[in-house]
Amino acid sequence: MTGGAAVFLDRDGVLNRALVRDGKAFAPRRLQDFRLLPGSAAAVATLRRAGFPTIVVTNQPDIGNKLVDPAIVAAMNDRLRRRAPVDDILVCPHGQTEGCSCRKPKPGLLRDAAARHGIDLSISYMVGDRWSDVAAGRQAGCFTILIDRGYREGCPERPDAVVATLPAAVALILARSLKSEEVRPVEESMRYRDETELAWSEPIG
Repeated sequence: MTGGAAVFLDRDGVLNRALVRDGKAFAPRRLQDFRLLPGSAAAVATLRRAGFPTIVVTNQPDIGNKLVDPAIVAAMNDRLRRRAPVDDILVCPHGQTEGCSCRKPKPGLLRDAAARHGIDLSISYMVGDRWSDVAAGRQAGCFTILIDRGYREGCPERPDAVVATLPAAVALILARSLKSEEVRPVEESMRYRDETELAWSEPIG
């Protein structure tokens, strides 16, 4: 992986189910609540077959806030690796007020991954479900794709594209990479949809 494009993926709400309360998304804190979203493993495999390294970049402030054991988060990530062939998982374990350089919306995780794997950020993609993912991707110079889950927080940052599911994001990435389809700007309401991913999966075993 030298000097090429990669796809950065947020974890909760992109690859696995986020727990939504009052319109706000939260990471699961129990291993039994960690559920892979339908289509996510196949989406990752499709990206890798197309030659895109896939790197998970995830904020896990519950670690820094002492709300979840780091070993539980590590176990979740191990389960994710067994189901979806991601190349790496980078975690920011810090609380919201710790002032670290890795917590999204800062681009530290993406830049660390780029240095580690020889990735060209300017031709890479950031796929997330929250404004902080979009902001981190934009600061890193990536093409940003928002998976719109309808959270109450909205997205004050302007993504390059909006989709409804991860498989739809992958279809867009592949279309752009093949230059087989013109990408229209967000203001034209471009939305790639895959309704098969709207239901949650069973817990990962």
